[in-house]
Amino acid sequence: MATKDRLLRLLENRRERFVSGEVLARELGVSRNAVWKAVGLLRAEGYAVEAVTNRGYRLAQENDVLSPQSIEHFLPEEHPFTISVRKRVDSTNAEARRRALEGAPEGTVVVAEEQTAGRGRRGKSFFSPAETGLYLSVLLRPSLAADQAHYLTCAAAVAGARAIEHVTGRAVLIKWVNDLYCDGRKVAGILTEGVVDMESGLLDHAVLGIGINVKPPHEGFPTTLDDTAGTVCDEQVGAIRSELAAAVLQHFWSLYQQKDSQPFYEEYRKRCFLIGQNVVVTRNNSRVRARAVDLTHDFKLVVELPNKTRLELPYGEVSTRPLPPAALGRNAENS
Repeated sequence: MATKDRLLRLLENRRERFVSGEVLARELGVSRNAVWKAVGLLRAEGYAVEAVTNRGYRLAQENDVLSPQSIEHFLPEEHPFTISVRKRVDSTNAEARRRALEGAPEGTVVVAEEQTAGRGRRGKSFFSPAETGLYLSVLLRPSLAADQAHYLTCAAAVAGARAIEHVTGRAVLIKWVNDLYCDGRKVAGILTEGVVDMESGLLDHAVLGIGINVKPPHEGFPTTLDDTAGTVCDEQVGAIRSELAAAVLQHFWSLYQQKDSQPFYEEYRKRCFLIGQNVVVTRNNSRVRARAVDLTHDFKLVVELPNKTRLELPYGEVSTRPLPPAALGRNAENS
């Protein structure tokens, strides 16, 4: 590990106080001049390193640059993750899939400061600007049937809700099946992708991705998202993304280890705000009014149509926004 990376780990572990150059040099086994050069390299990468004569160095409290060291600072010493952080990727899911095909182990985590081609479900794009969001993917090698892959998404939804509440204090609800909401606005989305072993019918591997809007984007949200998107922090707060990343990983891993018993079902159902709501369901290019009435134990949304017929939806696009009466009439006739 390079001197600057080892220095960053030391500064992360002692974020609350200054550490003298002499102490850092001794612990790193290098000269004080090497410490000074390493500090310069960290600053060039965007880390805010404070230096005070006769006191030494420390990471500024508002420093929110993501790194393996900054995330691991909030994880237990013995954790199952191998974390890498990229400044920019097409998508963390795509990068994790590439690593999966190269034989990377379960628990490989890819985090990015920015995604140039972030994606959500059904091919939708996910706005992923630099410095204000958290975008991470975890490589999993579960013993799950392909038709149970959505259990991973549901576990991640509960984990993300818990993590956001723990770090920010904001209440979080789930919009079936994979979106997280605070105060009526979408703040996070989840995408699970996998490769199936055709002989066994089990997942060979899966990639679980989550994107969280942590702080308001510097240039604001695109106009297409103005009415729906929100952030988990209303202001440009200080360092929070690394703590949030660690909280997501910890909560998800705990639930993942118990995925067969699904201990997260009741919490998922309690947080699912669609239940009891009038909704519009989009399936197979058709849209129809319905009422969401329940959630099955395998996470299918139960909806009741105007004619009192009930359907169990394993997937589909569900909205609480009303459609124009004419559109609803046409689609209801075709349903």
